Amino acid sequence: PLKPIFDQGHLAVVDAAGSPDPTRSHFDAQDYMESGTPGLKSTDSGWMNRALGKPVGKPSPVRAVALGPTLPRTLRGGQTAVSMQSIGAFQVRDPQAAMEFQQMYQASKDPVMQATARETFEAMSMLQAIQKQAYTPAAGADYPRAPLGESLKQIAQLIKSDVGMEMAFADIGNWDHHVQEVGQTASEGRLADLLRTFGQSLSAFLTDMGGRMQDIAVVTMSEFGRTAQENGNRGTDHGHANCMFVMGGDVKGGKVYGKWPGLEREQLYEGRDLALTTDFRDVLGELVSRHTGNPSLQGVFPGYAPKFLGMVQGSL
Repeated sequence: PLKPIFDQGHLAVVDAAGSPDPTRSHFDAQDYMESGTPGLKSTDSGWMNRALGKPVGKPSPVRAVALGPTLPRTLRGGQTAVSMQSIGAFQVRDPQAAMEFQQMYQASKDPVMQATARETFEAMSMLQAIQKQAYTPAAGADYPRAPLGESLKQIAQLIKSDVGMEMAFADIGNWDHHVQEVGQTASEGRLADLLRTFGQSLSAFLTDMGGRMQDIAVVTMSEFGRTAQENGNRGTDHGHANCMFVMGGDVKGGKVYGKWPGLEREQLYEGRDLALTTDFRDVLGELVSRHTGNPSLQGVFPGYAPKFLGMVQGSL
């Protein structure tokens, strides 16, 4: 599903990208990529939250949204962000209980608790109003019935509702293929099913956004890649570099960016993995600077100076 998008110039691929940290722990690698500080566990906020910057005027209560049960590491920090399983589920279903909760928080002497409660109930009210209107995607936007497809559909609905959302986060899991990664053919098996859902979800979102895509950038990333060789259980183990996809109106797509290191044994990282040639912060930093217009990259990626690849309009 992504090949036509690439051929039409809407999608850019960054090869051999990832985190320079050598960990093979899912937990640590994900934490580093979401904090934006590889190798440093003490960072108390996420790069997406820092990239938001201080709002101009009163921010929307849904300025930053994560689709999921908890707020991800990348959106935690000083700026307002909310997490939800779905637009319709973000509520207290008992009206009486909702009123009592609101009154209780308003009576609190803690200004932080008061502000948090006020933002939460404002977001709840806004989302309930959106939920009352049935959402119909644009013609041809066929979201798969899978968590990522549903998440991107919800994000599309929020964007079209013009509620002031600036950033959104969604994820797709189950990529840990140590055994039985492929079926009888390359188009069968666990990996093929996941890749199909992944591609169909992105394609549907692009179609659904239509002209709005000029103001949107989508980036995909993973905490690390897989080994270059199959193991004895017809799967792959924790690797190093992988690839990132970027699409949007100001993305110079239809091109593969980054330096390809090769797959000969002497070219592999530790003799087993694709070597890293592009730090993930180079990709994200270019988007933060060129797409969102935030010039304070040291505040977003402390201790690192991103090197732009030239994939966003206006980049050198």
